[in-house]
Amino acid sequence: MSHARKINPAVQTQILPIDPRQTTPDRIGKYYVVHEVGRGSTGAVYLSHDPFYGRDVAIKLYHATTNDDAEGRNARRMFLGEAKMVGKLQHPNIVPIYDAGEEDGRRYVVTEHIHGARTLNQYCRGTSLLPIDQVVSIMYKCAKALHYAHSRGVVHRDIKPSNILLTQEGDVRIVDFGIALVADSDVSRLEGVAGSPAYMSPEQVQGLELDARSDLYSLGAVMYEMLCGQRPFRAGALGKLLRQVVQQTPEALRSVRAEIPEELEQVVFKALEKEPNARYRTGNEFAAELTRVHQKLRASQAEIDDEERFAVLRKLRFFHDFSHSEIREVMRAGTWCDYQPGDSILRAGEIDDRFYIVVSGNVRMGRGGETVGTIPTGGCFGEASYAEGSRRDTTAEAEEAVTLLKVTATLIEQASISCQLRFNKVFLRELIGRLQRGNKKQ
Repeated sequence: MSHARKINPAVQTQILPIDPRQTTPDRIGKYYVVHEVGRGSTGAVYLSHDPFYGRDVAIKLYHATTNDDAEGRNARRMFLGEAKMVGKLQHPNIVPIYDAGEEDGRRYVVTEHIHGARTLNQYCRGTSLLPIDQVVSIMYKCAKALHYAHSRGVVHRDIKPSNILLTQEGDVRIVDFGIALVADSDVSRLEGVAGSPAYMSPEQVQGLELDARSDLYSLGAVMYEMLCGQRPFRAGALGKLLRQVVQQTPEALRSVRAEIPEELEQVVFKALEKEPNARYRTGNEFAAELTRVHQKLRASQAEIDDEERFAVLRKLRFFHDFSHSEIREVMRAGTWCDYQPGDSILRAGEIDDRFYIVVSGNVRMGRGGETVGTIPTGGCFGEASYAEGSRRDTTAEAEEAVTLLKVTATLIEQASISCQLRFNKVFLRELIGRLQRGNKKQ
């Protein structure tokens, strides 16, 4: 790579001051504000309620700007850029923008609120990395979502872990199109704001023309970090970091995390090619490669995973009376789910036909805002599944890192009669024991 390549001077001087904290408003437009959930350089985000549709929403309220300097002009353009997105992108892996407006000189944008979602930042540290096949699945959904946006003339321009949400159900949402490039629009031409340096493509750093392949580079940088727990390029000084992006090759993934398959490393490094023409041309092409690698990973891991999980279940109190074949039938009727401390597992009022067996960790049960008990490893909950259409009146929350086996009632009904009888007998015995212990405490 030639050292003659230039770095966009606007990026090097990107310093955005954060406005002083202001009082949380009671209302923004027609929306009732519940509480603040985050604050950044351009504004604050509030959990709010839309009384017309009866739904919770997230509102980004831009900081008030009275000066006509670059910062004020950029804030206005970012708002207008997001406002142009209202109803434009309708994709299951992109957070929809419902509304935009201005009130008392303050501009705001209204989007879907996703309960309990976490940004991918949570899973970019060496101590909290997700399983490799789950990372591949997340990146596949992101690549498909970006292909959809690109096909509609939108280049996100700020793909990074904090702009990708992972829901409690394991689904993905891309957020924040505030600095997106939109075809046939000059709204997105910002002064000195070009994205997040650690994830910017070489052409973005140099201030060159951008297209879909720039977003795919950024997605490759996110994938690199999620796989090994460190960014492709790291430097204490911004100028040095940007030179690395333009001129250097990232450290081999397998030298940081040896279990990463060589084929997957090749996919990531193709996304991180310096020259746009050497990368994937479209999000669909990127997704297709991820699918191929994912299928190969799952095929080689499926048998190992099943045996490991069987061995774990065999030791649990819940399965002591089950035969080997009956345990495997329950495994086929269930899914393996992980929760972080404080994650909500069940909410009051939900209709759910699943039984829950605690594979590891402790689950805190609550009712009316008070803790009513704890379900330890080997225990179970989900008695509402016995009453068709019944709404839960209890809540369940991960007290620590928790792994559950969620067993769907309709699938367990397809198991053998002996397995169904065994499952119901053990589940009811556990529930009766819990009720008896509760009565003794009272």
